[in-house]
Amino acid sequence: MAVLDVPRSRSDAKAVSQVADWQPYEKTLFRFVFLYFAVQLLPLDGQFVRNLVATEGGYSRYVFNLSRYAPHFFGPQDSFLNWLVVALVALVGTIVWSLRANPSTNYDSLYYWLRVALRYRLAIGLIAYGFIKLFPLQAPLPSISNLNTAYGDHSAWKLFSLTLGIVPSYQSFLGGVELLGGLLLLHRKTATIGTLIILPFLGNVFFSNLAYEGGEYVYSGLLITFALVLFAFDAIRLFRLLSLELPTTPNRFQPIFSEQWQRYGRWTFKVAFVFFAVVLYGYSTYAAYRKGSVRFPQTPGLPGVAGLYNVSEFRIGGKTLPYSKTDPTRWQDVVFEAWNTISIKSNQPVRLVTTNVEQLAGADSERDYELAGSQGRHYYRYTIDSTNRLLTLKNANPNEAAETLKLAYTQVGNGQIILSGVAAPGVAGTQDSVYAVLDKVNKKYLIDEAAKAGRRGALKL
Repeated sequence: MAVLDVPRSRSDAKAVSQVADWQPYEKTLFRFVFLYFAVQLLPLDGQFVRNLVATEGGYSRYVFNLSRYAPHFFGPQDSFLNWLVVALVALVGTIVWSLRANPSTNYDSLYYWLRVALRYRLAIGLIAYGFIKLFPLQAPLPSISNLNTAYGDHSAWKLFSLTLGIVPSYQSFLGGVELLGGLLLLHRKTATIGTLIILPFLGNVFFSNLAYEGGEYVYSGLLITFALVLFAFDAIRLFRLLSLELPTTPNRFQPIFSEQWQRYGRWTFKVAFVFFAVVLYGYSTYAAYRKGSVRFPQTPGLPGVAGLYNVSEFRIGGKTLPYSKTDPTRWQDVVFEAWNTISIKSNQPVRLVTTNVEQLAGADSERDYELAGSQGRHYYRYTIDSTNRLLTLKNANPNEAAETLKLAYTQVGNGQIILSGVAAPGVAGTQDSVYAVLDKVNKKYLIDEAAKAGRRGALKL
Protein backbone atom coordinates (compact mmCIF):
# COMPACT_ATOMS: atom_id res chain seq x y z
CA MET A 1 0.00 0.00 0.00
CA ALA A 2 1.69 3.18 -1.15
CA VAL A 3 -0.57 5.58 0.75
CA LEU A 4 0.80 5.89 4.28
CA ASP A 5 -1.08 7.35 7.22
CA VAL A 6 1.82 8.46 9.37
CA PRO A 7 2.32 11.51 11.60
CA ARG A 8 4.77 14.16 10.53
CA SER A 9 5.97 15.02 14.06
CA ARG A 10 5.72 13.93 17.70
CA SER A 11 2.74 16.22 18.31
CA ASP A 12 1.07 14.86 15.19
CA ALA A 13 1.60 11.33 16.47
CA LYS A 14 -0.38 12.11 19.60
CA ALA A 15 -3.21 13.69 17.64
CA VAL A 16 -3.41 10.81 15.18
CA SER A 17 -3.41 8.21 17.92
CA GLN A 18 -6.30 9.98 19.61
CA VAL A 19 -8.35 10.08 16.41
CA ALA A 20 -7.53 6.45 15.61
CA ASP A 21 -9.02 5.20 18.89
CA TRP A 22 -12.37 4.07 17.47
CA GLN A 23 -14.91 2.46 19.79
CA PRO A 24 -16.66 -0.74 18.55
CA TYR A 25 -20.02 1.02 18.15
CA GLU A 26 -18.32 3.85 16.21
CA LYS A 27 -16.80 1.36 13.82
CA THR A 28 -20.17 -0.32 13.25
CA LEU A 29 -21.89 3.02 12.64
CA PHE A 30 -19.11 4.10 10.30
CA ARG A 31 -19.36 0.89 8.27
CA PHE A 32 -23.05 1.59 7.65
CA VAL A 33 -22.43 5.25 6.73
CA PHE A 34 -19.52 4.34 4.48
CA LEU A 35 -21.48 1.68 2.60
CA TYR A 36 -24.63 3.80 2.39
CA PHE A 37 -22.89 6.72 0.72
CA ALA A 38 -20.72 4.45 -1.40
CA VAL A 39 -23.90 3.01 -2.93
CA GLN A 40 -25.34 6.53 -3.39
CA LEU A 41 -22.18 7.60 -5.20
CA LEU A 42 -21.54 4.58 -7.39
CA PRO A 43 -23.19 4.28 -10.85
CA LEU A 44 -25.42 1.28 -10.26
CA ASP A 45 -28.10 1.65 -12.93
CA GLY A 46 -28.29 2.15 -16.66
CA GLN A 47 -29.25 5.81 -16.43
CA PHE A 48 -25.68 6.76 -15.59
CA VAL A 49 -24.40 4.90 -18.65
CA ARG A 50 -27.00 6.58 -20.85
CA ASN A 51 -25.97 9.98 -19.50
CA LEU A 52 -22.31 9.09 -19.96
CA VAL A 53 -22.60 8.21 -23.64
CA ALA A 54 -25.17 10.88 -24.53
CA THR A 55 -23.76 13.59 -26.81
CA GLU A 56 -26.77 15.58 -28.03
CA GLY A 57 -27.52 19.01 -26.60
CA GLY A 58 -23.99 20.32 -26.10
CA TYR A 59 -21.41 20.08 -23.34
CA SER A 60 -23.37 22.03 -20.74
CA ARG A 61 -26.34 19.65 -21.04
CA TYR A 62 -23.97 16.67 -20.89
CA VAL A 63 -22.34 17.76 -17.62
CA PHE A 64 -25.66 18.86 -16.11
CA ASN A 65 -27.29 15.49 -16.75
CA LEU A 66 -24.27 13.63 -15.35
CA SER A 67 -24.27 15.81 -12.24
CA ARG A 68 -27.90 14.95 -11.43
CA TYR A 69 -27.36 11.20 -11.36
CA ALA A 70 -28.61 9.23 -8.35
CA PRO A 71 -29.38 5.49 -8.16
CA HIS A 72 -32.96 4.69 -9.19
CA PHE A 73 -34.64 1.41 -8.32
CA PHE A 74 -38.29 2.44 -8.72
CA GLY A 75 -39.28 4.00 -12.03
CA PRO A 76 -37.79 7.02 -13.80
CA GLN A 77 -38.73 9.57 -11.13
CA ASP A 78 -36.61 10.02 -8.03
CA SER A 79 -38.13 8.80 -4.78
CA PHE A 80 -37.21 8.39 -1.12
CA LEU A 81 -37.90 4.69 -1.64
CA ASN A 82 -34.57 4.57 -3.45
CA TRP A 83 -32.91 5.71 -0.22
CA LEU A 84 -34.61 2.87 1.63
CA VAL A 85 -33.18 0.32 -0.81
CA VAL A 86 -29.72 1.85 -0.43
CA ALA A 87 -30.06 1.73 3.37
CA LEU A 88 -31.07 -1.96 3.28
CA VAL A 89 -28.09 -2.78 1.06
CA ALA A 90 -25.80 -0.86 3.43
CA LEU A 91 -27.31 -2.65 6.44
CA VAL A 92 -26.65 -6.08 4.95
CA GLY A 93 -23.15 -4.99 3.99
CA THR A 94 -22.52 -3.70 7.52
CA ILE A 95 -23.47 -7.06 9.03
CA VAL A 96 -21.17 -8.94 6.65
CA TRP A 97 -18.34 -6.44 7.17
CA SER A 98 -18.68 -6.63 10.98
CA LEU A 99 -18.56 -10.42 10.92
CA ARG A 100 -15.47 -10.42 8.71
CA ALA A 101 -13.82 -7.28 10.11
CA ASN A 102 -10.05 -6.94 9.82
CA PRO A 103 -8.53 -5.55 13.05
CA SER A 104 -5.89 -3.68 11.04
CA THR A 105 -8.41 -1.66 9.02
CA ASN A 106 -7.55 2.04 9.16
CA TYR A 107 -10.90 3.75 9.69
CA ASP A 108 -9.31 7.21 9.69
CA SER A 109 -8.10 6.58 6.16
CA LEU A 110 -11.50 5.29 5.01
CA TYR A 111 -13.21 8.28 6.61
CA TYR A 112 -10.80 10.62 4.83
CA TRP A 113 -11.45 9.10 1.40
CA LEU A 114 -15.20 9.05 2.00
CA ARG A 115 -15.08 12.79 2.64
CA VAL A 116 -13.00 13.33 -0.49
CA ALA A 117 -15.57 11.48 -2.61
CA LEU A 118 -18.48 13.37 -1.02
CA ARG A 119 -16.72 16.72 -1.45
CA TYR A 120 -16.28 16.29 -5.19
CA ARG A 121 -19.72 14.73 -5.73
CA LEU A 122 -21.40 17.56 -3.86
CA ALA A 123 -19.24 20.13 -5.64
CA ILE A 124 -20.24 18.98 -9.13
CA GLY A 125 -23.91 19.05 -8.14
CA LEU A 126 -23.65 22.61 -6.84
CA ILE A 127 -21.50 23.87 -9.72
CA ALA A 128 -23.85 22.37 -12.33
CA TYR A 129 -26.85 24.21 -10.87
CA GLY A 130 -24.85 27.28 -9.92
CA PHE A 131 -23.86 28.13 -13.48
CA ILE A 132 -27.40 27.78 -14.89
CA LYS A 133 -28.49 30.28 -12.25
CA LEU A 134 -25.50 32.60 -12.64
CA PHE A 135 -26.34 32.83 -16.35
CA PRO A 136 -30.11 32.78 -15.80
CA LEU A 137 -31.11 29.69 -17.73
CA GLN A 138 -32.89 27.73 -15.01
CA ALA A 139 -35.82 30.16 -14.80
CA PRO A 140 -36.07 32.35 -17.93
CA LEU A 141 -38.10 35.50 -18.37
CA PRO A 142 -41.78 34.58 -18.94
CA SER A 143 -42.98 34.12 -22.48
CA ILE A 144 -45.80 36.27 -23.89
CA SER A 145 -48.13 33.31 -23.44
CA ASN A 146 -47.13 32.95 -19.79
CA LEU A 147 -47.74 36.66 -19.22
CA ASN A 148 -51.23 36.31 -20.70
CA THR A 149 -52.20 33.27 -18.63
CA ALA A 150 -54.38 33.80 -15.58
CA TYR A 151 -52.53 33.49 -12.25
CA GLY A 152 -54.76 30.64 -11.13
CA ASP A 153 -54.07 28.67 -14.31
CA HIS A 154 -50.43 28.14 -13.28
CA SER A 155 -49.34 25.35 -10.96
CA ALA A 156 -47.53 26.24 -7.74
CA TRP A 157 -44.22 25.10 -9.23
CA LYS A 158 -44.71 27.19 -12.38
CA LEU A 159 -45.53 30.28 -10.32
CA PHE A 160 -42.34 29.80 -8.32
CA SER A 161 -40.28 29.44 -11.50
CA LEU A 162 -41.89 32.48 -13.15
CA THR A 163 -41.35 34.53 -9.99
CA LEU A 164 -37.66 33.64 -10.03
CA GLY A 165 -37.43 34.27 -13.76
CA ILE A 166 -38.58 37.90 -13.59
CA VAL A 167 -35.61 38.81 -11.35
CA PRO A 168 -32.58 37.51 -13.27
CA SER A 169 -30.13 39.48 -11.12
CA TYR A 170 -31.39 37.71 -8.00
CA GLN A 171 -31.20 34.38 -9.81
CA SER A 172 -27.57 35.18 -10.70
CA PHE A 173 -26.88 36.02 -7.04
CA LEU A 174 -28.24 32.63 -5.99
CA GLY A 175 -26.02 30.99 -8.60
CA GLY A 176 -23.02 32.87 -7.24
CA VAL A 177 -23.72 31.62 -3.72
CA GLU A 178 -24.09 28.05 -4.98
CA LEU A 179 -20.87 28.30 -6.97
CA LEU A 180 -18.97 29.73 -4.01
CA GLY A 181 -20.03 26.84 -1.81
CA GLY A 182 -19.12 24.31 -4.51
CA LEU A 183 -15.68 25.81 -5.13
CA LEU A 184 -14.86 25.89 -1.41
CA LEU A 185 -15.43 22.14 -1.31
CA LEU A 186 -12.55 21.58 -3.71
CA HIS A 187 -10.01 22.35 -1.00
CA ARG A 188 -9.92 20.29 2.18
CA LYS A 189 -9.15 23.26 4.44
CA THR A 190 -12.13 25.31 3.21
CA ALA A 191 -14.65 22.45 2.94
CA THR A 192 -16.20 23.13 6.35
CA ILE A 193 -16.71 26.81 5.47
CA GLY A 194 -18.32 25.64 2.24
CA THR A 195 -20.78 23.43 4.10
CA LEU A 196 -21.76 26.36 6.34
CA ILE A 197 -22.82 28.18 3.15
CA ILE A 198 -24.32 25.14 1.46
CA LEU A 199 -26.52 23.75 4.23
CA PRO A 200 -28.85 26.77 4.64
CA PHE A 201 -28.89 27.27 0.88
CA LEU A 202 -29.85 23.66 0.13
CA GLY A 203 -32.30 23.66 3.03
CA ASN A 204 -34.10 26.56 1.38
CA VAL A 205 -34.11 24.71 -1.96
CA PHE A 206 -35.47 21.56 -0.31
CA PHE A 207 -38.35 23.29 1.48
CA SER A 208 -39.15 25.47 -1.54
CA ASN A 209 -39.56 22.30 -3.61
CA LEU A 210 -41.86 20.84 -0.97
CA ALA A 211 -43.91 24.02 -0.63
CA TYR A 212 -44.25 24.66 -4.38
CA GLU A 213 -44.60 21.01 -5.46
CA GLY A 214 -41.28 20.98 -7.29
CA GLY A 215 -39.67 17.77 -8.44
CA GLU A 216 -36.19 18.36 -7.01
CA TYR A 217 -36.85 17.80 -3.31
CA VAL A 218 -35.40 14.26 -3.31
CA TYR A 219 -32.23 15.29 -5.13
CA SER A 220 -31.74 18.42 -3.03
CA GLY A 221 -32.30 16.27 0.07
CA LEU A 222 -29.57 13.91 -1.13
CA LEU A 223 -27.14 16.81 -1.50
CA ILE A 224 -28.05 17.92 2.03
CA THR A 225 -27.07 14.49 3.39
CA PHE A 226 -23.69 14.81 1.64
CA ALA A 227 -23.16 18.23 3.20
CA LEU A 228 -24.20 17.02 6.66
CA VAL A 229 -21.62 14.24 6.62
CA LEU A 230 -18.92 16.72 5.62
CA PHE A 231 -19.98 19.23 8.26
CA ALA A 232 -20.16 16.54 10.96
CA PHE A 233 -16.40 16.03 10.70
CA ASP A 234 -15.76 19.41 12.37
CA ALA A 235 -19.15 20.03 14.00
CA ILE A 236 -18.24 18.92 17.54
CA ARG A 237 -14.91 20.74 17.48
CA LEU A 238 -16.63 23.93 16.27
CA PHE A 239 -19.26 23.63 18.99
CA ARG A 240 -16.62 23.18 21.69
CA LEU A 241 -14.53 26.07 20.41
CA LEU A 242 -17.24 28.62 19.54
CA SER A 243 -20.10 27.76 21.91
CA LEU A 244 -18.43 26.24 24.95
CA GLU A 245 -15.16 28.19 24.52
CA LEU A 246 -13.13 25.11 25.43
CA PRO A 247 -9.70 24.11 24.12
CA THR A 248 -10.14 22.06 20.97
CA THR A 249 -7.64 19.75 19.31
CA PRO A 250 -7.63 20.02 15.51
CA ASN A 251 -7.74 16.91 13.40
CA ARG A 252 -4.21 16.18 12.21
CA PHE A 253 -4.84 13.17 9.99
CA GLN A 254 -3.38 13.56 6.53
CA PRO A 255 -2.50 10.79 4.08
CA ILE A 256 1.08 10.66 2.90
CA PHE A 257 1.60 9.93 -0.79
CA SER A 258 4.95 8.20 -0.93
CA GLU A 259 4.90 7.39 -4.64
CA GLN A 260 5.54 10.08 -7.22
CA TRP A 261 2.69 8.90 -9.46
CA GLN A 262 0.28 9.32 -6.54
CA ARG A 263 1.32 12.91 -5.94
CA TYR A 264 1.09 13.77 -9.62
CA GLY A 265 -2.14 11.80 -10.01
CA ARG A 266 -3.77 13.72 -7.16
CA TRP A 267 -3.01 17.08 -8.74
CA THR A 268 -3.86 15.86 -12.21
CA PHE A 269 -7.30 14.80 -11.04
CA LYS A 270 -7.94 18.11 -9.29
CA VAL A 271 -6.77 20.20 -12.26
CA ALA A 272 -8.83 18.08 -14.68
CA PHE A 273 -11.92 18.44 -12.46
CA VAL A 274 -11.55 22.21 -12.30
CA PHE A 275 -10.99 22.45 -16.06
CA PHE A 276 -13.87 20.23 -17.18
CA ALA A 277 -16.41 20.93 -14.41
CA VAL A 278 -15.72 24.61 -13.80
CA VAL A 279 -13.88 26.30 -16.67
CA LEU A 280 -15.21 24.39 -19.67
CA TYR A 281 -18.71 23.87 -18.25
CA GLY A 282 -18.92 27.52 -17.20
CA TYR A 283 -17.90 28.70 -20.65
CA SER A 284 -20.35 26.29 -22.33
CA THR A 285 -23.18 27.51 -20.10
CA TYR A 286 -22.35 31.14 -20.88
CA ALA A 287 -22.30 30.34 -24.62
CA ALA A 288 -25.73 28.70 -24.32
CA TYR A 289 -27.00 31.78 -22.48
CA ARG A 290 -25.75 34.06 -25.23
CA LYS A 291 -27.69 32.04 -27.82
CA GLY A 292 -30.98 32.50 -25.94
CA SER A 293 -33.01 30.58 -23.44
CA VAL A 294 -32.53 26.82 -23.44
CA ARG A 295 -36.08 26.51 -22.11
CA PHE A 296 -37.81 27.78 -25.25
CA PRO A 297 -37.55 26.52 -28.85
CA GLN A 298 -34.82 27.99 -31.03
CA THR A 299 -36.69 27.70 -34.36
CA PRO A 300 -37.81 31.21 -35.37
CA GLY A 301 -41.47 31.92 -35.98
CA LEU A 302 -43.16 34.20 -38.50
CA PRO A 303 -41.08 37.39 -38.66
CA GLY A 304 -42.52 40.53 -37.12
CA VAL A 305 -45.74 39.05 -35.73
CA ALA A 306 -44.84 38.21 -32.11
CA GLY A 307 -47.49 39.48 -29.70
CA LEU A 308 -51.01 39.08 -28.35
CA TYR A 309 -54.00 39.04 -30.73
CA ASN A 310 -57.69 39.29 -29.93
CA VAL A 311 -59.91 37.02 -32.03
CA SER A 312 -62.43 39.54 -33.32
CA GLU A 313 -64.18 37.07 -35.65
CA PHE A 314 -64.33 33.30 -35.44
CA ARG A 315 -66.17 30.81 -37.64
CA ILE A 316 -66.33 27.05 -37.38
CA GLY A 317 -67.93 25.05 -40.19
CA GLY A 318 -69.13 28.32 -41.71
CA LYS A 319 -70.96 29.30 -38.51
CA THR A 320 -69.92 32.49 -36.75
CA LEU A 321 -69.47 32.13 -32.99
CA PRO A 322 -69.72 35.29 -30.84
CA TYR A 323 -67.02 35.98 -28.25
CA SER A 324 -67.46 33.78 -25.20
CA LYS A 325 -65.37 32.82 -22.20
CA THR A 326 -67.35 29.64 -21.66
CA ASP A 327 -67.61 28.21 -25.18
CA PRO A 328 -65.04 25.38 -25.48
CA THR A 329 -64.74 25.88 -29.23
CA ARG A 330 -64.48 29.64 -29.62
CA TRP A 331 -60.95 31.08 -29.58
CA GLN A 332 -60.61 34.04 -27.21
CA ASP A 333 -57.12 35.25 -28.08
CA VAL A 334 -53.98 34.00 -29.79
CA VAL A 335 -50.31 34.58 -28.99
CA PHE A 336 -47.51 34.40 -31.53
CA GLU A 337 -44.14 33.93 -29.83
CA ALA A 338 -40.86 35.04 -31.37
CA TRP A 339 -40.11 31.34 -31.87
CA ASN A 340 -42.37 28.85 -33.67
CA THR A 341 -45.06 28.63 -30.99
CA ILE A 342 -48.68 29.71 -31.23
CA SER A 343 -50.83 29.51 -28.12
CA ILE A 344 -54.62 29.67 -28.28
CA LYS A 345 -56.79 30.60 -25.34
CA SER A 346 -60.17 28.90 -25.16
CA ASN A 347 -62.37 27.18 -22.60
CA GLN A 348 -61.47 23.75 -23.89
CA PRO A 349 -59.88 21.72 -21.05
CA VAL A 350 -56.10 21.28 -21.07
CA ARG A 351 -54.49 18.02 -20.05
CA LEU A 352 -51.77 19.43 -17.84
CA VAL A 353 -48.11 18.71 -18.51
CA THR A 354 -46.67 18.13 -15.05
CA THR A 355 -42.93 18.35 -15.77
CA ASN A 356 -41.44 20.00 -12.67
CA VAL A 357 -37.76 19.05 -12.68
CA GLU A 358 -34.88 21.13 -13.96
CA GLN A 359 -33.55 20.06 -17.33
CA LEU A 360 -31.46 21.41 -20.15
CA ALA A 361 -33.32 20.10 -23.19
CA GLY A 362 -31.55 19.42 -26.46
CA ALA A 363 -34.07 19.30 -29.32
CA ASP A 364 -36.92 21.82 -29.59
CA SER A 365 -39.41 18.97 -29.20
CA GLU A 366 -38.11 18.40 -25.65
CA ARG A 367 -38.51 22.03 -24.57
CA ASP A 368 -41.86 22.04 -22.81
CA TYR A 369 -41.21 24.74 -20.20
CA GLU A 370 -43.63 27.24 -21.77
CA LEU A 371 -46.61 24.89 -21.42
CA ALA A 372 -45.57 22.79 -18.40
CA GLY A 373 -47.58 23.55 -15.28
CA SER A 374 -49.97 25.87 -17.15
CA GLN A 375 -53.52 25.48 -18.35
CA GLY A 376 -56.02 27.79 -20.03
CA ARG A 377 -54.02 27.90 -23.27
CA HIS A 378 -53.27 25.32 -25.97
CA TYR A 379 -49.72 25.39 -27.33
CA TYR A 380 -48.78 24.51 -30.90
CA ARG A 381 -45.43 24.34 -32.65
CA TYR A 382 -45.66 25.22 -36.31
CA THR A 383 -43.76 25.03 -39.57
CA ILE A 384 -44.01 27.68 -42.28
CA ASP A 385 -44.61 27.15 -45.98
CA SER A 386 -43.86 30.69 -47.11
CA THR A 387 -44.55 29.90 -50.78
CA ASN A 388 -48.12 28.79 -50.16
CA ARG A 389 -48.44 30.96 -47.04
CA LEU A 390 -49.43 27.95 -44.98
CA LEU A 391 -48.84 27.13 -41.31
CA THR A 392 -48.86 23.52 -40.13
CA LEU A 393 -49.55 23.42 -36.40
CA LYS A 394 -48.91 20.45 -34.14
CA ASN A 395 -50.03 20.38 -30.54
CA ALA A 396 -46.93 20.66 -28.31
CA ASN A 397 -48.69 18.93 -25.43
CA PRO A 398 -47.54 15.26 -25.43
CA ASN A 399 -51.02 14.32 -24.21
CA GLU A 400 -52.47 15.75 -27.44
CA ALA A 401 -49.61 14.93 -29.82
CA ALA A 402 -51.90 13.70 -32.61
CA GLU A 403 -53.69 17.04 -32.99
CA THR A 404 -52.71 19.06 -36.07
CA LEU A 405 -54.06 22.04 -37.97
CA LYS A 406 -53.25 23.38 -41.42
CA LEU A 407 -54.02 27.09 -41.64
CA ALA A 408 -53.45 29.54 -44.44
CA TYR A 409 -52.34 32.96 -43.19
CA THR A 410 -52.88 36.42 -44.61
CA GLN A 411 -51.26 39.52 -43.13
CA VAL A 412 -53.77 42.25 -43.89
CA GLY A 413 -51.90 45.15 -42.32
CA ASN A 414 -52.33 47.24 -39.19
CA GLY A 415 -51.37 44.17 -37.20
CA GLN A 416 -54.27 42.07 -38.47
CA ILE A 417 -53.82 38.40 -39.44
CA ILE A 418 -56.42 36.11 -40.95
CA LEU A 419 -56.13 32.36 -40.42
CA SER A 420 -58.25 29.87 -42.34
CA GLY A 421 -58.09 26.14 -42.80
CA VAL A 422 -59.24 22.85 -41.33
CA ALA A 423 -59.50 22.00 -37.64
CA ALA A 424 -58.42 18.53 -36.61
CA PRO A 425 -60.33 16.64 -33.92
CA GLY A 426 -59.48 18.14 -30.55
CA VAL A 427 -59.97 21.77 -31.51
CA ALA A 428 -63.60 21.72 -32.49
CA GLY A 429 -64.40 18.04 -32.13
CA THR A 430 -64.73 17.76 -35.92
CA GLN A 431 -62.71 18.52 -39.01
CA ASP A 432 -64.82 21.52 -39.90
CA SER A 433 -63.33 24.58 -41.54
CA VAL A 434 -61.91 27.28 -39.30
CA TYR A 435 -61.74 31.00 -39.99
CA ALA A 436 -60.28 33.50 -37.48
CA VAL A 437 -59.53 37.21 -37.70
CA LEU A 438 -56.75 38.23 -35.30
CA ASP A 439 -56.25 41.85 -34.24
CA LYS A 440 -52.95 42.66 -32.58
CA VAL A 441 -53.16 44.22 -29.11
CA ASN A 442 -50.64 46.96 -28.40
CA LYS A 443 -50.10 45.72 -24.87
CA LYS A 444 -47.35 46.91 -22.56
CA TYR A 445 -45.87 44.55 -19.99
CA LEU A 446 -44.60 45.87 -16.70
CA ILE A 447 -41.56 43.62 -16.79
CA ASP A 448 -40.47 45.11 -20.13
CA GLU A 449 -41.24 48.66 -19.09
CA ALA A 450 -39.32 48.21 -15.84
CA ALA A 451 -36.30 46.99 -17.79
CA LYS A 452 -36.47 50.06 -20.04
CA ALA A 453 -36.92 52.32 -17.04
CA GLY A 454 -33.79 50.86 -15.51
CA ARG A 455 -31.87 52.13 -18.51
CA ARG A 456 -33.44 55.58 -18.77
CA GLY A 457 -34.49 56.19 -15.15
CA ALA A 458 -38.28 56.54 -15.61
CA LEU A 459 -41.26 54.21 -15.73
CA LYS A 460 -44.31 55.14 -17.77
CA LEU A 461 -47.23 52.86 -18.57
